[in-house]
Parts: sequence; structure tokens; C-alpha cells
Amino acid sequence: METGKEIVEGAVEHGPTAGEYIVHHLTHLNTTGHAQKAVIDFSILNLDTLFFSVLVGVIGLFVMWRVAKSVNSGVPGRLQAAVEIVLEMVNNQAKGIVHSEQSRKFVAPLALTVFIWIFLMNSMDFLPVDLLPRIWQAAQGNPHAFLRVVPTADLNGTLGLSIGVLLICIYYNIKIKGLGGWVHELFTAPFGSHPLLYPINFLMQMIEFLAKTISHGMRLFGNMYAGELVFMLIALMGAAWAGTASGAMLWVGGVLAGSIWAIFHLLIVALQAFIFMMLTLVYIGQAHEGH
Repeated sequence: METGKEIVEGAVEHGPTAGEYIVHHLTHLNTTGHAQKAVIDFSILNLDTLFFSVLVGVIGLFVMWRVAKSVNSGVPGRLQAAVEIVLEMVNNQAKGIVHSEQSRKFVAPLALTVFIWIFLMNSMDFLPVDLLPRIWQAAQGNPHAFLRVVPTADLNGTLGLSIGVLLICIYYNIKIKGLGGWVHELFTAPFGSHPLLYPINFLMQMIEFLAKTISHGMRLFGNMYAGELVFMLIALMGAAWAGTASGAMLWVGGVLAGSIWAIFHLLIVALQAFIFMMLTLVYIGQAHEGH
């Protein structure tokens, strides 16, 4: 099987086909410096995912800091009003799910951070498909350099976020119930405290933690990956211009389809950030409850 790099290099003479174009755009800039087959290798880091995750996180923190610094009791500006709406929404959701006021002092800001961060990472999908990759290729002097700009379209990134939520849930399980109480719960719930049921209870608890963590990350990844693919297909329509009537129609169709999909995708971007935030609150809320 050819790697993404081999496919792209083979397209130098004749120009990339639709398949080669998509393969190239779905290949990460990683620590190996070239495309990788679908193998599990924890020594490989997707540098583009890390870079853009940190970049939009810093931008989000800066914007929130500026808004907080300029808050006044008079008529708020549009940005301050938008932040206040989001803040009130997150705070109300946190109150309804996490009943410990002490825990909410950390959990509510965490949920706000998760929502804004994921919303910004998802929003990278609205940039023209070829814009940043072309800039990167020009800077590298390599027309085949790889770059993906949507961190949440990388399963490594979304699973990293969900594992972070898992660790917070474990922390609150131990903090609220005590280490002994949590271990006791692992072996006695959900089927009861009986020595014969201990292995089954523990297995069910591990399956629950694993299923919640994987589904939490894969739900976000699946939606954003699909959205990214649609934008690539629309970009291929726009690239069909060849000075012919049919090419012109495809180009116009690409512009219309891209505009319509971008409007619809805005709902997906916000909804997926909201769902990830809500599941984060739900899982942390469950950590506060005993079976």
C-alpha cells in the first residue's frame, strides 16, 4: 500500500487527482516528516494538531482576558454581551448538573474553557481549505508539505481531550468519596456487594469508563472529520474551472455549495462544542454521586 507521500509525489507530473488531493489534505505534519500508514505508534506526534490547538487556545484566553479587563456596568459592547450570554449559559448548566457549590468554582470555569476552546478549534474549518497549507508549502519551499489545520478533525486531539476529562472524573471520584470509598464502589456497583459479583462489577465499571471516554472523543472527531471532507469535496468542485461551460457551472456550484455548507456548518461547530461541554459536566457530575 502506498503512503500519502508516495501518492502525492507520483502526482507531480500529471497533477493531483481528486483522490490524491484529499489524501494529501488528510495527512498530518508529524514528527516523522512524512506520511504514515494507519499504524499505532505513540512516538509520533501530529505537530499541526498541537500547534493549532495551542494557538487558538491562546487566542481564546487573550480575548476573554481583554473582555474581562474592559467590563463595565454600563451598556456592554457586542463582544462583552456575547461573552456574558455564554458565561450565563455555562453557569446555569453547571448549577443544574454539579450540585456541589465548592466543586463548581473549578468545574464551571473548566466548562467555559472547554466550550470556547473547542468552538475555536472547530471554527478553523471555516478557513479556505488550501489557504494555510499553501502558505506553509511556500514557506517550506516544498509544494508537497503536509498541514492540517482543524485540531478536532484529528482523533488524537479529541481523545486527548476526553482522556483529560476522564482524569478529572477520577480526581473527583477520589476527592468526594475518598480512595477507599471509590475502590469499594468499583467492586460493589452496580450489582451489589457480594464477593462473587466483585469481578463483574469491576469489569462493568471499567467498560463504562472506557466507553464514555472513547465515545466522548469520537463523537466530536466524527462530526468535524466529516465536515472537513465535505469542504474538500466542495473545493474540488471549485477547482474544476477549465475555461469550459461545464467547468464554469461546477465553479459556480462550488461557490454556492460552499456558502450553504458554511452556514449549516456553523450550527455543527457550535453544537459539537456545546455537546462536548455538556458531557464533560455530566461525567463530572456523575463522579459526585454514589451508586
